[in-house]
Amino acid sequence: MKFLLKVAFIGLTILYTQLTYAQHIFKGKIVDETTQQPIEYAGVKCSAWGKSTVTDRFGNFQLSLNTDTATLSVSYMGYSVRQIRVTASTKRTIITLSHGPISLAEVQISPGLNNTSFHTLSTLDLNLRPVNSSQDLMRLVPGLFIAQHMGGGKAEQIFIRGFDADHGTDLNVSVDGLPVNMVSHIHGQGYADLHFLIPETVSTFDFGKGPYYTDKGDLTTAGYLNYTTKDALDKSMISLEGGQFNSFRVAGVIDLLSSNAKQNGENAYIAGEYNYTDGAFKLPEHYKRTNLFVKYTKQIGANNKLSLSASTFSTSWVASGEIPERAVASNTIAVDDNGNTIRVPAAPVTINRFGTIDSAQGGRSTRVNAIAKLTTDLKNNWTMENQLYYTHYTFLLHVNSTFFADDAIDGDERQQHEARDMYGYNGRLTKHSYWGNKALTSVFGLSSRFDRTYGTEYSNVTEQYGFLDDISKGDIKQNNTGVFVDETLESGKWLINAGARLDYFNFNFNDTTKTNVIVSPKVNVQYTVNSTIQFYLKAGKGFHSNNAIAVIGNNGLATLPAAYGADLGLNWKPVPHLYVNAALWYLCLQQEFVYTDDGDIAPGGKTKRFGVDLSARYQLTNWLFADLNVNLAKPRLADSLAGHGYLALAPTFTSTGGLDFKLDNGINGGLSYRYMHSRPGNNTNTLVADGYYVTDLKVNYTQKRYEFGLSVENLFNIKWNEFEAEEVSRLRGEAAPVDQMSFTPGTPFFAKLRVALFF
Repeated sequence: MKFLLKVAFIGLTILYTQLTYAQHIFKGKIVDETTQQPIEYAGVKCSAWGKSTVTDRFGNFQLSLNTDTATLSVSYMGYSVRQIRVTASTKRTIITLSHGPISLAEVQISPGLNNTSFHTLSTLDLNLRPVNSSQDLMRLVPGLFIAQHMGGGKAEQIFIRGFDADHGTDLNVSVDGLPVNMVSHIHGQGYADLHFLIPETVSTFDFGKGPYYTDKGDLTTAGYLNYTTKDALDKSMISLEGGQFNSFRVAGVIDLLSSNAKQNGENAYIAGEYNYTDGAFKLPEHYKRTNLFVKYTKQIGANNKLSLSASTFSTSWVASGEIPERAVASNTIAVDDNGNTIRVPAAPVTINRFGTIDSAQGGRSTRVNAIAKLTTDLKNNWTMENQLYYTHYTFLLHVNSTFFADDAIDGDERQQHEARDMYGYNGRLTKHSYWGNKALTSVFGLSSRFDRTYGTEYSNVTEQYGFLDDISKGDIKQNNTGVFVDETLESGKWLINAGARLDYFNFNFNDTTKTNVIVSPKVNVQYTVNSTIQFYLKAGKGFHSNNAIAVIGNNGLATLPAAYGADLGLNWKPVPHLYVNAALWYLCLQQEFVYTDDGDIAPGGKTKRFGVDLSARYQLTNWLFADLNVNLAKPRLADSLAGHGYLALAPTFTSTGGLDFKLDNGINGGLSYRYMHSRPGNNTNTLVADGYYVTDLKVNYTQKRYEFGLSVENLFNIKWNEFEAEEVSRLRGEAAPVDQMSFTPGTPFFAKLRVALFF
């Protein structure tokens, strides 16, 4: 008995000692020295104890160490590394970082939520690669390709992870938590027009691939993409650009408050831009876009931060549209009524590849946004976020991709029009709990979005826009309310994340209602071997909702078809200046949506995709950086035989890469390429969408008060097609419609000059 008491006493003593040591908690917050804004994903490392972590969205971190004093190394891409001595007795240490050289050697692999690796890539690319358009911003995402085929004012076609995601059907896009995707849009489900975003206002962006994120709901099948605008400016700027094809752009970002106001936690700025171009087409595009953005942030006491922003956007354009191959050349490939390939002669009248068949195509669009967000520190490791947003939106498009196939007299001109209001709320409650070396982060979220359209119209019109008849018309009311719970446990080298969300939908079209509910579980496991290598496994269920018109019509389409996916990957630093992210992935979609350019929706059946993603960033010298992204995918109809069931336009092999330079004397820029492999143009692969390889160049000379820049798209002036699609079209003088590929030509050599002033 005495022996057992001694053993128990010794055991309790050891346990007490361990618990005592584990109670030394180091808390801090990392902020930008100039703007005093928090830095998310900053690395915090204590080498003496082999512990590291990253900051959360508020710049906060917490480390548990077996010592009451420690030296921490704090780093973040584009900032100078800082060593700081801290003590556990300090309630919270505020650590400021100043801008410095970019060094991949300072990037550390730490346990963290699953998008930290992608954030490392996005931060590096955003620091190195100059951007001056929303298209530039989207192209920064590894594996994401975009195409424009109906004039510069329409949302881009998106290709990612084996998806032709139309204009956003399978990619959840947001800015500051505001949804960009328009559900039940007349031109396609999830239509994501990002042109209202002024690139100079972007602070960071993050992305995730697959359906693995509990806070992301509808349309998150291939992944999500979120942009965050700056809360504060480090300087004001005015710029002027001009180039070929009567292209010019004026942009400005102006700080509105004094430095004293900033020191008191108050910031405000205004930004604007105006764009114009005629494009490379024979028919001038007359593309105009005007953006205005204003943002105000205020620290209210020690525990609350208020953020208010508003923006307005308007655009109009003339589109040359898509051109059948036979309108440009003879002996092109087409498909006969039996599905066999044939060669067809040139059209009765041929045109230049930058020519126009129907000059009545084009459109206009407007968007007004308002966002209010309050972030509150509730003490005791609780935080709360509440966000309200509002959008008013209009859209008008005239499109004709088949010309006279359906109507040999008046033509196939179609009009799509809608006006809508969108209201929404995003809220989350976060709790951090610590037990010795273990940390648990609990997140509880609630979101609700209501869309209402007025007179959503899809109709046949003449080339003079005279009304012929309605294809569909009516008002849409749609609500999506979602709740989610997310738990992340970090213990030693392991990080385990599990959660689930429940989404409720209410679809109403012309006063007919249908409701549905879907539950989406997620799980993520991460094992960090050391500071140079980390393995992860992701698995989850996601979904994309259907268009309310199709839901009410019940045209064989699932209301909320689910997606099931898994990723197995690693983050690896084999040498200090090389960062590699690689993943094997699989995704099964319950029902693919097939959209025609006219807005028709057809059930595409169950599909499956698997592939490989590889991204590498290498710093060759202190001023020269190399990047490479390779993305392989095999998309197929799930029940098809080998060699059949192709998915039209779904990318199978894409790659981007290049060299970026940033010299101490102010010279910076980069040479980059975009490669899209040829892919099936239809489901039988009898028609093919041609691949392309395009090289772009950007060079800047940047000083404290000014910057001069040169950008060149398609440096080697190659002939390429930005977009291709199978169309059954009929041109004037033809006896019958022809089934073949139509295309929109890619931009030829296009040079622009830029000058900017900083103050």
